[in-house]
Amino acid sequence: MAKFQSELPNELIKELESIGNDTEKIFGEMTKAGAEVVYKNIKSNMSSAFKTTKSLDKGLKITKVYKTPSDDGINVHIGFYGYDEKGVPIPLKAMAREYGTSRGEAKKPFLRKSFKKKEIEQAMKSVQDKYIKGD
Repeated sequence: MAKFQSELPNELIKELESIGNDTEKIFGEMTKAGAEVVYKNIKSNMSSAFKTTKSLDKGLKITKVYKTPSDDGINVHIGFYGYDEKGVPIPLKAMAREYGTSRGEAKKPFLRKSFKKKEIEQAMKSVQDKYIKGD
């Protein structure tokens, strides 16, 4: 019967242990980095969909990184919150522009265009590379 025995270098073992201990922190930072890319894209796309974006800029927010209790997922939300100076809900204005209205306002998508997979993955990968050293 053939036998094989191998030893991992101590540096590699220590690095894997530290990654295992910091998994939630690493995933949280990666998720936050991806959310910041989307946030930046939404802000730049709003100017093409609206005449003035003052109240929308005030209402666009990124939540803190949090862990969902049901599936232990790590999440960040980007959304519109609050009311404008006339008392109109900011999320209502954003969704009316994104999807159009039943009263005939045409849709001018600006949210969907903000989710650019390559940019998001690149931002998340840069955070990953900070923790995991490649060859």
